[in-house]
Amino acid sequence: MPALTEWRVPPAHQPRAGDYGFDLDRALSSVVGLHSIIPSDAFSAETLGTERAGNGIVIDDGLVLTIGYLITEAEAVWLHLGDGRVMEGHVLGFDQVTGFGLVQALGKLDLAPVPLGSSAATGIGDRVVVGGAGGRTRSVASQIVARQEFAGYWEYLLDEAIFTYPAHPNWGGTGLFNDRGELIGIGSLQLERERDGKAEHVNMVVPIDLLTPILDDLRKFGRVNKPARPWLGLFSTEIDRRVVIIGISSNGPAARAELKTGDVILAVDGEKVTSQTGFYRKLWALGTAGVDVPLTVHHEGVTFDVTVTSTDRMKLLKAPRLH
Repeated sequence: MPALTEWRVPPAHQPRAGDYGFDLDRALSSVVGLHSIIPSDAFSAETLGTERAGNGIVIDDGLVLTIGYLITEAEAVWLHLGDGRVMEGHVLGFDQVTGFGLVQALGKLDLAPVPLGSSAATGIGDRVVVGGAGGRTRSVASQIVARQEFAGYWEYLLDEAIFTYPAHPNWGGTGLFNDRGELIGIGSLQLERERDGKAEHVNMVVPIDLLTPILDDLRKFGRVNKPARPWLGLFSTEIDRRVVIIGISSNGPAARAELKTGDVILAVDGEKVTSQTGFYRKLWALGTAGVDVPLTVHHEGVTFDVTVTSTDRMKLLKAPRLH
C-alpha cells in the first residue's frame, strides 16, 4: 500500500501547541489517514471516483469517524497511522442525511479516542483547529467564520453547518477541535466565498451534535434505523431564484422520468419553489422513499407536469464487503 501524498500546511497556518489550553499533539494523534478503493461499477464511482483519500478521527476503541463520501461503496479501506503503520478497516456504515461515515479498524490502533464536544456551544470568531492526519504540519489553526444553512447540489441539506477560515487543503474527514481539544465537527467540503472584494476558501464542517442521535444506529445497522427520505437522483443549483437541474444520476428516478439537464423545477406538488432549500423541504415533506413526487417543470419554453417515483438511494449502492 503506497503512502499517502506528502505535503505540509504552510507554517504560518499551522497550529502552535502554546496557543491552546489542551494537549494539541495528543488530540491530533487521534486523526488518521484514510484511503479507500471502490469498484469501477459502483453507483458512486462516476461522480466520486474509484480511489478516495482523506482523514478520519478515532472516537472510540478502533472506531473511526469520517465523512461518508470517502467510504461509500468501498470494497477496501486502509487506515494510515502516524507511526507509519497501515491497517485495514471495515466500513460500518454511513448516513446520507448528515454525511457521517464510520469505519472499524481491523486491528489494534493504540490511539486514544478524542472526546466529543458540543458544536452548539461554539460561536463565530471561536479559535479552532482543523486537524488532518500527520499532526501539526498537516493541520490548520483556524476560526469559525459562519454558522448557517447549507444546501448541496446532491439532494443534501444541513439546517446549520459550520464554516472555518483559513481552509484546510485536504479537508475530507478532518477533525474540527474546539479550545478544549474536543471534536466538534467533521470536514466535508472546501467552498469559495467573497469577502472585501476578494475570493477566499473556507471549509464546510458537519457539526458533531448531528452524530449523537444516530451513532448507535450506525454502529448496529450501518444506517439510521428509520424510513429513508425520498430521493430523485438529480443534481441542482439555484440561479436567479430558480432551481435548475445541472445533472442526472444514471438509473435514478429522475432519469427514468426523462428529466434533463437544464430543466427548471417550478413547483413540487403544486407548491412553487424558488430555492434549493425550499425544493428539498417540500420534496421530503411528501413522505418517505418510494412516494410519488409531482413536479412542475419548465424546459425550452414548455411547462409541463411530471410525476417522479422516488426511491431510497441506498438501494442503488453496493453493500460494504464483509470480512
